[in-house]
Amino acid sequence: QVQLVESGGRLVQAGGSLRLSCAASGRFFSRYTMGWFRQAPGKEREFVAGISWSTGMTYYADSVKGRFTISRDNAKNTVYLQMNSLKPEDTAVYYCAADSRVTTAQTMGAPYEYDYWGQGTQVTVSS
Repeated sequence: QVQLVESGGRLVQAGGSLRLSCAASGRFFSRYTMGWFRQAPGKEREFVAGISWSTGMTYYADSVKGRFTISRDNAKNTVYLQMNSLKPEDTAVYYCAADSRVTTAQTMGAPYEYDYWGQGTQVTVSS
């Protein structure tokens, strides 16, 4: 069992930066692939970034490549999402997710592949 708690979301101006954190409790954090997803009002939840536990490879949605960076600190049981050059279209509730079976780019982007989810943190980017 894994519990996830996101933090760091807030109101920020376009062009600004934020770092989201997701703290995990439970055992074997290092063996969970971690993903960040987001959901804007009236839209489906979409993949943002992921980091594989088995290879350390990172994957990003095209919309955030070059602007967002996912990283993890296994000693702290925490995954981060550094978001730079924020745009109003980045406004959403951001969720972190974890699963021990997800390891590939093909599965990492699918919300239904993840067993564990946090409660979300709101990011609002003003123009």
